[in-house]
Formats: sequence, C-alpha cells, structure tokens
Amino acid sequence: MIELVIFDCDGVLIDSEPIGVEVDRVAMAALGLPMSEQEIVERFVGLSQGAKTAALEQLLGRALPADWWEEYRPLHTRLTEERMTAVDGIAEALERIDLPSCVASNSSHRWLRRGLGLTGLYERFAGRIFSGAEDVPRGKPAPDLFLHAARTLGADPARCVVVEDSPHGLSAANAAGIPAFGYTGGVNSAARLAGPGRVLFDDMRELPKLLEEHVA
Repeated sequence: MIELVIFDCDGVLIDSEPIGVEVDRVAMAALGLPMSEQEIVERFVGLSQGAKTAALEQLLGRALPADWWEEYRPLHTRLTEERMTAVDGIAEALERIDLPSCVASNSSHRWLRRGLGLTGLYERFAGRIFSGAEDVPRGKPAPDLFLHAARTLGADPARCVVVEDSPHGLSAANAAGIPAFGYTGGVNSAARLAGPGRVLFDDMRELPKLLEEHVA
C-alpha cells in the first residue's frame, strides 16, 4: 500500500525547467562561463540555489556575492509570467490519483507558492509543501528532504513513492530507500534518469496506472 506520493515540483508539476535553463544561460555567459542549454541541464538542473552557487564558485575559482542571482530575477520573473504552464498531463493525472500526496522540491517556499499558484496547483498541495532550500540542512541529492516529508506526514518511507525528473532527485529517493518514478518528458533524457529501482515514463497520464501497478 502506498502511504504517500511525493512529487518534485519543477519539471514534474510545473513546466519551469526550460525557463530556468534560459535564464541560467544568460547568467553563465555574464559570469564568463558560456554554456549550452544541454550543459546547463547536466550541471545544474535539480540542484538547490546554494548547491548551484557552490558549483559555480568551483568552476570560476572565486566566491560569488550572496545575492549574485538577483540581477537575473527580473528576467526570470518576466519569462515566468509569459510562459509558465503546468506540465502536460499532470492535471489529468492528479485527478485520477486517489492517494495522499505532497510536494518536496529543492526550490524555496517563495518560488513554490509562485509557480504552483500560477498553474492553479497550489491549493491542491497547500500545507504539504516542503523546501530543500529551507526545511532541511541538505537538499537533494541528499535524502533529507524526502525523509522529512514522510516523517512530517506520518508515512513510512518504505511505503512512499517519489516522482522526479532529475538525476539529483532520483538519487535522493534511492538514498532514502524510496521507490522512484522518473519522468522523461522534460529536459532530462531517459539515459540520464535510468538506474536501479527506477521506473521511467514519458507521459504524465501514465502515472496513475503505474502507481496502481506498483501497489499490485
């Protein structure tokens, strides 16, 4: 029996990853680290802002100001307002999933309220939204966030499932001992998400049936 379905947010519920990648491409070029979209996906998608900053500092060989990203927030805000949608098929999937659920994302609570609100999904998860940037010492790929979500909601991690779209998130699920479903319809390929104990799928409309089969 599944006690809790733990959804990632960016790339699983809201189609925000292409927006973030575009803004990161502008930011990387300005920092003197021009990267292709694919390089950005491989290096940064799924990381918390703190982990991304640490990775950039290592690449640059110097420290960045704590507020370095604020220069690019207006661009991110504009693109979000213009382009943000829910992930294709997620609304239909959620209507068919009659199981306790929550959101556990490396993003901040501020962004989670914004992104889920713009796509009409916030009220569905209100009160059951967890941030790897703010609620635990370590975000994904550490297991802390998923274990915190399960513990807070009274679920046995072994009876939870995670729905993710990034290698970091799937690694966190593996480390937590939680079965994982990897969505390959976003910016990450099936090859990047494949691994032991992971069920891959490319259409959110398939998820309810996959959960039923997992129980069986």
